[in-house]
Amino acid sequence: MSKKTSPTKGEFEILQALWKLGPSTVRRVHAHIGRTGAYTTTLKLLQIMTEKRLVERRILGRAHVYTAALSEKQGTGEFVRELVGRFFGGSPAHLVLQVLGASKPKPAEIAAIRRLLNEFKDRQK
Repeated sequence: MSKKTSPTKGEFEILQALWKLGPSTVRRVHAHIGRTGAYTTTLKLLQIMTEKRLVERRILGRAHVYTAALSEKQGTGEFVRELVGRFFGGSPAHLVLQVLGASKPKPAEIAAIRRLLNEFKDRQK
């Protein structure tokens, strides 16, 4: 994802809503994210996201229905890669250490991290 197509914070929030809701109208997205701002702001963001090809738009009668153009896995993966590159010198380890040092993970989360590390270690063999 290039800088031009990378979602802003507001756009990422809309993508998260679309991943959860599926194809939705502007009104439904606006209501879901609970924006305190104007409906027209959500509409404008969706129009920009259409230009950036982050969402696809279909016209059904008078309604415009928007769908995320990439899966949640693709979108969050691109976001994390960009985050690691921009803020952690390209080191996933620095990101993980920062997150674990700044938060208190639950035992289930620690177990999931261990499983993931073990899977990664097994693939390296």
